[in-house]
Amino acid sequence: MAAPTTLQGTSRTRPAATPKGAWKVTFLLFLFMLVNFADKIVVGLAGVPIMTELNLSAEQFGLLGASFFFLFSISAIVVGFIVNKVPTRWVLLVLALVWAVAQFPMVGSVGFTTLLICRIILGAGEGPAASVAVHAIYKWFPDEKRAMPTAILSQGSAFGVILAVPALNFVIVNYGWHYAFGALGIVGLMWSAAWLWLGQEGPLAEIELAGLREQRVPYLQLLTSRTFVGCVAATFGAYWALSLGLTWFTPFLVKGLGFSQQQAGFISILPWVFGACVVMTTGWLSQRLMARGVSTRMARGVLGATPLIFGGMLMAAMPHVDGATTRIALLVVGSGLCGSIYVVCAPMIGEFTPVSQRGAVIAIYGALYTLAGIIAPVVMGKMIQASGSLLDGYMSGFTINAVIMVIAGLTGLALLWPNTERARLQAHQAVAPEFA
Repeated sequence: MAAPTTLQGTSRTRPAATPKGAWKVTFLLFLFMLVNFADKIVVGLAGVPIMTELNLSAEQFGLLGASFFFLFSISAIVVGFIVNKVPTRWVLLVLALVWAVAQFPMVGSVGFTTLLICRIILGAGEGPAASVAVHAIYKWFPDEKRAMPTAILSQGSAFGVILAVPALNFVIVNYGWHYAFGALGIVGLMWSAAWLWLGQEGPLAEIELAGLREQRVPYLQLLTSRTFVGCVAATFGAYWALSLGLTWFTPFLVKGLGFSQQQAGFISILPWVFGACVVMTTGWLSQRLMARGVSTRMARGVLGATPLIFGGMLMAAMPHVDGATTRIALLVVGSGLCGSIYVVCAPMIGEFTPVSQRGAVIAIYGALYTLAGIIAPVVMGKMIQASGSLLDGYMSGFTINAVIMVIAGLTGLALLWPNTERARLQAHQAVAPEFA
């Protein structure tokens, strides 16, 4: 093992080398996020059959999409504080079991209320998922090596859609949407068994135990710092686009553009394929820039926020072009560019948050930006319901999304300064907080 190196601003040490087993755990958590996003997208993918069978209006379906997020933020915050003291290994196992159990009631005949309740329970179980997974992976990688593991975790969301959409769409087309939920329940149980057997707590967790004895930074100071506010604002805009993709993209293809359910299933993969390329490129480029001594303001903040602006501008052009192919291309590229912000924000927050408080702060960040998941599907449903034509309603909803993305990107550019945030916190503490 390489000799330990001392972190600036702290008397403690940590190894510069990546601990053995880190990439195995990263792969398991990649699969964890894959299952997470497959669970999320199934309602949107089965949107037309669900609306037809249950006789739902566009507004009701928007409410169903939003219901997933009703307890999402609350559970994220609660569990965020729990993982400051409880090993993430056990928290992740409990979350995965909740996901699996919440899927099985849909296998039978259900009404709108039952479906709504199960999605609320599922959302409560999935709310903390991303933040807990990030917190867990940061116990395996030092700060300067976190961009790629974070990108790989984000890839779990893309591959959760890329792999799940064809499989789930096959089940929906040939056996009905009920069995798609059952299949996801079985997959959730399989991941739980694998994690129970192979999952481990990272060795850098020892720094967190030491951090409990260090001076803490008041949570109000952390949560009102400009970089934290910038991360929330920028990712809120990105998540608005993501939640529309989860709920409304497939219905848009079927009802708005006239594709069949089978065709729409394949097309629905495209934003996630492009987004996966954006995520991996951002992670690689961010880590490369940092290795060359570029500040995290540029290598993380500017790199993550700028694509949001360009993505919003592309989506704003959708109502002004003709042809389904062009509109799909603008939507795919515009929404896919949002992926950059997910790679950089958690590492930026980790830069200036003491390790003993990191789990809670990242969870609160996740709880705040995912509020977009409650609002966006409902807004789209209302736009469709109030519009004279179905396609016009979709275009109005995507235009609102475009404006929010541009504002989010500009806000991120103005506020994301993680390197100066860390220096400021160190300067104002009598005892330097433990950063890792």
